[in-house]
Amino acid sequence: MPTTVKMPKPITHQLTDDGLIPNNPSLPLILYRGGVDLSGSPDPEKVIEHTFGKNGWRDIWRNGIYPYVHYHSMIHEVMGVARGCAFVRFGGENGEVLEIVPGDVVVLPAGTGHQCLNQSADLVVIGAYPRGGTYNLCRATKAEHRRALAMIANVPLPDTDPAFGPKGPLLTLWR
Repeated sequence: MPTTVKMPKPITHQLTDDGLIPNNPSLPLILYRGGVDLSGSPDPEKVIEHTFGKNGWRDIWRNGIYPYVHYHSMIHEVMGVARGCAFVRFGGENGEVLEIVPGDVVVLPAGTGHQCLNQSADLVVIGAYPRGGTYNLCRATKAEHRRALAMIANVPLPDTDPAFGPKGPLLTLWR
């Protein structure tokens, strides 16, 4: 399945630890506005799934974004918007609220808090994870935070950018 991918300038956000959400002390969240070109596609979900899959990101899922603050301390995550839109807070209570729309790709380093604040009824998000990590779900608690700090530092860097492959900006921004 061919995909059309354009290379937008990555937007980065370095999110700070707030005592409950560790975020990532060294890796920024990366947002590619229009990172996957969905124009003319009758099945944008498949376009995003194909893009992430061909770039080595696995355990692909279709869903929305949980309405409570959570993060993953043992793996990085990518989310691509196939349909609808959402306002998502990244980084915990003091984080950044971003509107994400079809074609946007957000790469979250391990430890990055995320929470859907508002969404359209038709929202469909495609998510995936790189090789070399284990999925877990952490909530905003002091106990989870303490455990997460040690784990985040040991999460291996991905081999490829989920939207742009082995020569994508992620590899430079996260090295």
